[in-house]
Amino acid sequence: MPTAPEKTSAAKTAKTAKTASAGASGNGGARPVRKVQPGRRKPEFTARRGFLIALFMAPAAIFVAVFTYYPMIAGSQMAFRHWNLTDLTDTSWVGLKNFHDVFADPAWGTVLGNTGIWVFGSIVPQLVIGFALALWLRRKFRFRGLYQALVFFPWAISGFLIGILFRWMFNSEFGVVNDLLQKVGLIDEPVAWLADPKTAMFAVLVANVWYGVTFFTIMILAALQSIPEELYEASALDGAGKVRTLFQITIPYIRVTLALTVLLRIIWIFNFPDLIFGMTGGGPNNETHIVTTWMIKITQQGDYGRASALGLIVVATLLVFATFFLLATREKREVKS
Repeated sequence: MPTAPEKTSAAKTAKTAKTASAGASGNGGARPVRKVQPGRRKPEFTARRGFLIALFMAPAAIFVAVFTYYPMIAGSQMAFRHWNLTDLTDTSWVGLKNFHDVFADPAWGTVLGNTGIWVFGSIVPQLVIGFALALWLRRKFRFRGLYQALVFFPWAISGFLIGILFRWMFNSEFGVVNDLLQKVGLIDEPVAWLADPKTAMFAVLVANVWYGVTFFTIMILAALQSIPEELYEASALDGAGKVRTLFQITIPYIRVTLALTVLLRIIWIFNFPDLIFGMTGGGPNNETHIVTTWMIKITQQGDYGRASALGLIVVATLLVFATFFLLATREKREVKS
């Protein structure tokens, strides 16, 4: 008859065998998984660590302060002073006189109207053509990658170089535009596109539309590729046509992306003098000057005070659009969450 210690030893042996059997049946004979020990605690933030972080960030902070914030502040205070290169001995405080001179200039009305035409006359065609190209590139067809590369190529070129390219294309004597239009019979004689006030703005708009379509195509194509195919399959089963599918599925699904793209492009076009300077330089007779090109012209004339006042007007306008852009961005984050 077994004694008490022998019973205890037998019970422990049986319990160990039972545990091993359960582990073998549950893990295929593998050993029981050991619990992972928690990692080391992060070191506490100390004054020495803070000093090291500040020391590493100091070069970048100094660079940004010297080459970004200081010129911004210095340029802003010029807007309230008489600051002209023809007389640097007098830089007295003039208050809002420079702003008054900007608004009282006879060219201000023309420049402001040109800016509106430049922005909205570029946005609408770019959006429509870019949307159509994105819908086309979303389909699967042969050499689609090649077509995408050709469509995206203009975005890699400088805006000033695009302006020079189109200046030669619209040249009245040997430009390719007049040559093609004469061959198809649309015009009888060459047109001075960039020298005529009636056609100069149209020419720069054509160039900007060609240049900016790429951006809309890239953004809209990325948004279209995120639409689930199940939605289109369900729409086809319901008997919806292409137009109905476009306005009830495609556009509502990417409406936030469309709004963000339009707002961002408005900000860029409003502050995009490169192409106009490459094509016309703001002429003829200020007919293609927008606010930013006019500001550069005033700067070249040496009137830094009036140019700085105009620059602050540009910044204030861009801040309005930037506010709408941030609100739309927040709406997009809320939709995703």
